[in-house]
Amino acid sequence: MSTPTRRPRWLPALLASAAVALAGCGGARGPATADAGAAPSASGSASISASPSASGTGPSGAASSAAATPSPSSSSTPAATPSPAVTTLGPGEGSVTVLSYRGYAEYGGTDPAYNWVGRFETTTGCRVNLRFPASDDQLDTMAAGTAFDVVSAPPQVGGRLIAERKVAPITTSLLRNYGEIPSWLRSQRAITAGSQVYGVPYLWGWYATLYDSVETRPPAGAGLYSARGPVMLKDSPLTIADAALAVKRQRPKLGIGDPFNLTRPQLDAAMALLGERGGADRVYYARQVQALQAFAGGSVSAGRGLPFLMETLRAGGHSVKAVRDDPATGWVDAWMVSATAASPNCAYRWIDWASSKDVQQQASARTMLAPANPGACAYHGKGPAAAGRARLAKAVCAAFRVPDASWGKKVVFAVLPGSDCEDRDGPCTDYAEWAARWRSLAG
Repeated sequence: MSTPTRRPRWLPALLASAAVALAGCGGARGPATADAGAAPSASGSASISASPSASGTGPSGAASSAAATPSPSSSSTPAATPSPAVTTLGPGEGSVTVLSYRGYAEYGGTDPAYNWVGRFETTTGCRVNLRFPASDDQLDTMAAGTAFDVVSAPPQVGGRLIAERKVAPITTSLLRNYGEIPSWLRSQRAITAGSQVYGVPYLWGWYATLYDSVETRPPAGAGLYSARGPVMLKDSPLTIADAALAVKRQRPKLGIGDPFNLTRPQLDAAMALLGERGGADRVYYARQVQALQAFAGGSVSAGRGLPFLMETLRAGGHSVKAVRDDPATGWVDAWMVSATAASPNCAYRWIDWASSKDVQQQASARTMLAPANPGACAYHGKGPAAAGRARLAKAVCAAFRVPDASWGKKVVFAVLPGSDCEDRDGPCTDYAEWAARWRSLAG
């Protein structure tokens, strides 16, 4: 493996932060693990309700965990009856319950350099009750059975919340920073329904085909799935869409349009491609840190991963490249307001705060995911900690090609797979079927 002769001065911080972020944040939420208990925010007021381990959640992604309960010291937002959508912003209710992944709402408890919860509380007077799920499935379970005001939802969770009317339409005119988010992100199908907006983009990402250029040739398209391994794939039913994109090129007569909206023959074809290799030729990872370790340790030579994973490996001296012009799928995590929010005014203030350039930069640097507000890429705060965050966020933005406004339009972003085939004849396959088929493949 070749090693760069000169490394940038920010490399140690980059590698250290990447290891932390990839271990617990981002678009790689896997099987749930035990979480920490309640802790105060930097302001001394926010409470954290940690979710219990989802002991029955395996690589299949099937949810079996219980919803989190608040710590004895927390004063969680009480349940409320459905209320009409907010049309004007009133006084804050004094508290807001935020359901979010770790790294998406930081109070300085892990690293004092990352604290946007404390400043929010001081600025708005809305005390933040944080509830942290440990996986996508656990978030889905908590959103279904736990009172919250605002949630950071991935497409498969947000799609269900919208369909079941558990989140309310958002009056975007009340959000001062909303216009700084590009229109192609604001109009994603996963967060809209008809003319109504249900989600405000927060963090996003996309998957590239990565390979060790010393050990293997570029495995483009369907070649990734038929190549001798070990080949690494994300342990998620939505990985089926990656294979569907490859099938789309390989077998155009199947008529695949949207890889997240598949008829049964199209789903069968994608599963057949995924199943061409198995056993020692396949490695399924739940968290990005596992992908990082696999590439760094030489146990895999190719796979699908986040672009910043490649940049981190290359900065560490590994000869990892991305296949150019390979079809890309991605996702958007978005803030949504509960249809029964007890604190809708504080919820709106939280979403607007989280959409600002400053907070977006902190969240991007902390999670190593692309910010929804591109202004975060060039934002410069005050002090040494802010300078470090700015360097990291700039590197993340470059890896995800955030400054390239045309790139995001080329990525196929995830939606909740549903049985409605839109303008095609016959039923499509829903997420439950995808999850069952994935379990039969990955175990």
